[in-house]
Amino acid sequence: MVEGSQLMQAGVGERYEVFHTDCPARHVVDHVTSRWGVWVLIALRNGDLRFYRLRESIQGISEKMLAQTLRTLVEDGLVWRKVEPTTPPQVSYGLTEFGQDVGEPLTELFDRITRRLQRRSAGGRQLA
Repeated sequence: MVEGSQLMQAGVGERYEVFHTDCPARHVVDHVTSRWGVWVLIALRNGDLRFYRLRESIQGISEKMLAQTLRTLVEDGLVWRKVEPTTPPQVSYGLTEFGQDVGEPLTELFDRITRRLQRRSAGGRQLA
């Protein structure tokens, strides 16, 4: 890819220039694999959650970071946001089809790690 050239959407069988800093796919990967992006996608894998319920399910995340992460994932098309016109408004989040597709291997990775750690623990080894 030529320096400074504008990226075009990849056609069928083509790939984005993922190592180029302007690559749209690279930005989505950065958001998905951010400190909290992975946990949001995993937390939403079993169904839609309201904001505070989601925050409770992801220990250690602040309201500010959750809001920022959700905003980014919504903009990327991975998560949808629904506001109920109540007082106070009730905001729910869930995975889009794209979010489910991206979240599936993350969930599989999480499950593999969990199983491995359980085996190590059952085998008498100390966990770090």
